[in-house]
Amino acid sequence: MPQLKDKTAVITGASRGIGKAIALAYAREGAKVIVNYCQSKNNAAQVVEEITAAGGKAQAIQADVSEQQDIERLINEAGELFGNINIWVNNAGADILTGQGAQLDDSEKLARLIAIDLQGTINCCWAVVPLMQQQGRGAVINMSWDLAMHGLEGRNPQMFAAVKAGILGYSRSLAKTYGPEVRINILAPGWIETTFAEDVMPKDYYQARINEIPLARFGTPEDVAEAAVFLASDNASYMTGEVIKINGGLI
Repeated sequence: MPQLKDKTAVITGASRGIGKAIALAYAREGAKVIVNYCQSKNNAAQVVEEITAAGGKAQAIQADVSEQQDIERLINEAGELFGNINIWVNNAGADILTGQGAQLDDSEKLARLIAIDLQGTINCCWAVVPLMQQQGRGAVINMSWDLAMHGLEGRNPQMFAAVKAGILGYSRSLAKTYGPEVRINILAPGWIETTFAEDVMPKDYYQARINEIPLARFGTPEDVAEAAVFLASDNASYMTGEVIKINGGLI
């Protein structure tokens, strides 16, 4: 039997990358999926089309998780479409490494990371977790970063680590607040094959990182998605406040 049969899952930032992989994996496991996006409407529509073409159920909903009113609308629309929300994945994150995000100054980058990654995660949880508690059951997965716990040199990593470490500490406190009805766990991906790794990262830096990883490769979004399926399923029913590192043994 599919691990997430008939459950409703909301994945923020699900139009590409890790979020897309989680949405597809959840749909394969029987979940009804809300594909949240902020700006990438066409990409989100393609994710929905891929899910429905395979016989799954999915809808795309636009919402900016840095805006409280958007979060509330996302929850309300998801409920109207598929009923009670059983799973919520806070995957949306600010891109400060590629495109326009890479051109921002440090204060603008930090403000964006705090607003989307940290405050967005907190506000989504504060909005949806009490509803899950009222329902009697729910699972939340928040995204941290393996190197937030161990450090990486550079200005961008400093900002990214500060925000992702904040998510880790917040999530563990949240887990102690809302158990036993709601489980809150954390995924901490390492080096993953993303747009930055594929198109922006210098090749010598890319190879140097691989040389440090015992499994000798970058991870894939699908590697992260498999762990997200586990944490959302009943197979992880005795896990809350835990962090799973997906980094090939780097840390």
